[in-house]
Amino acid sequence: MLDNDLDELLNNAPAPARNEDGHKRKSLGRGLEALMGSIENEINTADSEPKNVSTVNINAVIPGKFQPRTEFEEEALRALADSIKEKGVLQPLLVRRQNDKYELIAGERRWRASKLAGLNEVPVVIKELSDQEVLEAALVENILRENLSAIEEAEGYQRLIDEFSHTQEALSQIVCKSRSHIANTLRLLSLPQSVRDMVKDGRLSAGHARALVGLENAEKLAQQIIEKDLNVRQVEDMVSRQKNCADGEKQPKMPKEKNEDICDIERELVKSLGLRIKITPNKQGGGKVVLQYSSVAELDMIIETLEQKRKTEATSQNTVFKAPAAENTDKFSIKIVD
Repeated sequence: MLDNDLDELLNNAPAPARNEDGHKRKSLGRGLEALMGSIENEINTADSEPKNVSTVNINAVIPGKFQPRTEFEEEALRALADSIKEKGVLQPLLVRRQNDKYELIAGERRWRASKLAGLNEVPVVIKELSDQEVLEAALVENILRENLSAIEEAEGYQRLIDEFSHTQEALSQIVCKSRSHIANTLRLLSLPQSVRDMVKDGRLSAGHARALVGLENAEKLAQQIIEKDLNVRQVEDMVSRQKNCADGEKQPKMPKEKNEDICDIERELVKSLGLRIKITPNKQGGGKVVLQYSSVAELDMIIETLEQKRKTEATSQNTVFKAPAAENTDKFSIKIVD
């Protein structure tokens, strides 16, 4: 994974201006692309010492308040620290001045690993950036490196929306993601905090989390996913079955006016047709009859049964029931739902 070795790669080799295939990186949006491009040029160590690089006390560097990433793997940090002990920090950190300190914009893993390695000083490139530019740059850097969990990514998007009034369309331009990706990622923030934490620490994937959005028992299902080691497809099937079951068992709320006669008619219809049927009266004296079916064949059977009863009703002496005449018969309807 890029998350585990990119910083070590950057520490051991010059920063490339292009991707490995030689093609220019996908556009990040005009303003942000210019920002990231200028940073890349300043810290490129390919042919000579980088320009505008300073050395500062490591204790003068502080974590960025807009850093979207909250989880750092200890094992990966130790591996990077070993590399830094041997070769030093070859890729400068990106910072901005904050009074007598330097706030990190990019390179927090290298900074943390440098502290583990026992360094007293680190190389930095100092930029004067606004809060909005800092958050955008930090978010894009982590997304490009695949450093963020889906929840951290969602929290970064939400922060740009809340603090800088970004729209989802604007976000899609900044991070080069589709608007639907932005929307689906933001929906993960509706999950319970415990489930979001499971995604952050890697126990649940983004696919697992998306399947749980909107479920009342998301926490319980999340625990089952972990305990049974379910894949995303299995979870989606489980959620689908649960929703279908809930829809089948959901009972409509009956007004108080539903009398015993209506209940008798309902029971007779169920007995006669062998289907789940509910009669729901309303306060205006009307109502609806709902017949539930589970297949097209069962729907055909319902239609055939109703047609047969319509033809025989006039002559049959064993009709299940006869509805009382109504003044507005054109308002009577039967709704068949899947």
